[in-house]
Amino acid sequence: MKLGIFGFPQVGKTSLFNLLTGTVAAARRADPNVGVARVPDPRLDRLSGMFKPRKTTAATFECVDIVGLHRGEAASSLNFAVLKPVDALAHVVRGFEDAALAHSEGAIDAARDVENMDMELIFADLDTVTKRVDRLKQNLTKMARPEDRKELPLQERIKAWLESGKPIREMELAVDEEKVLRGFAYYSAKPLLVLLNVGEADVASLDTALAGRGLAGLVGKPQVAALAVSLRIEMEMSQLPEKDAAAFRADLGIAESALARVLRGAFELLGLVSFYTVGEDECRAWPLRRGSPAVKAAGAIHTDIEKGFIRAEVTAYDRFLEAGSFPVARDRGWFRLEGKEYVVQDGDIVHFRFAN
Repeated sequence: MKLGIFGFPQVGKTSLFNLLTGTVAAARRADPNVGVARVPDPRLDRLSGMFKPRKTTAATFECVDIVGLHRGEAASSLNFAVLKPVDALAHVVRGFEDAALAHSEGAIDAARDVENMDMELIFADLDTVTKRVDRLKQNLTKMARPEDRKELPLQERIKAWLESGKPIREMELAVDEEKVLRGFAYYSAKPLLVLLNVGEADVASLDTALAGRGLAGLVGKPQVAALAVSLRIEMEMSQLPEKDAAAFRADLGIAESALARVLRGAFELLGLVSFYTVGEDECRAWPLRRGSPAVKAAGAIHTDIEKGFIRAEVTAYDRFLEAGSFPVARDRGWFRLEGKEYVVQDGDIVHFRFAN
């Protein structure tokens, strides 16, 4: 999974990047920051405590933090192009007051910023689709390839939709149409995670912060998730020992870390689940698209396992904890043999049998 972080200047994008990746990247620079985030996973920690493996490997994803954008530059921005290959976008929106830090858009208005930045995505996509429609029309006057004739109506429909001021993620598309569009990596088609970055005064009311900033309408929109965080406070807590951070969080009334909330939001938005492989050598978490069959889960580990797949030995995480061991899980009938088409569930502990 690759998450692209963007937004207007000085809203907290690099703070989010540093929090996710555990790095100290610079906010003021010309090139994007790129790093890897480790997904905190209490289930993996519990399994590792049971097996005491030589190695414990959490699921990871890549983060790309681009330089702050200004209105009107999206379609031509070289920095914006690095977001094309990402799986989802995280828009950091300023919700905090700071007299010493001017906002490029003027007064603090989160709803305005979300709308304006969504329009930047739309304008960038409109530039791309317009060029594509022109190219297809030129091709059809020369060769009239069937695939071009089939694609043109779709791209024209996309163009009209964007011209109406709506992002592609809100369109109803057939499966084959979605496959065609993947090759163009339209920005407004990507799942969007909106992160409202509030100040210390709002930390105790994160649950109502979205509504208080006019962002309640984001909830329920197709392929959109939204949550409020205080990145400044989270960065301070990230420098503390875990025990002290937990006490600090409890004093502030924060139920869980922003890192955990952001990751859960991203996982849900992308439709991901986690399955586990365990043993004395390694306990590891693997992210997987929800609804994927066992053979694809095998391929996430190694293509040779997918090609030689025989069957999957599966037990649910909760059942395994209750059993305490694989032998007991087998005796209770909680350890199953599944075929290629078995749909892997979140929390499944899986061992693959395959032919070399």
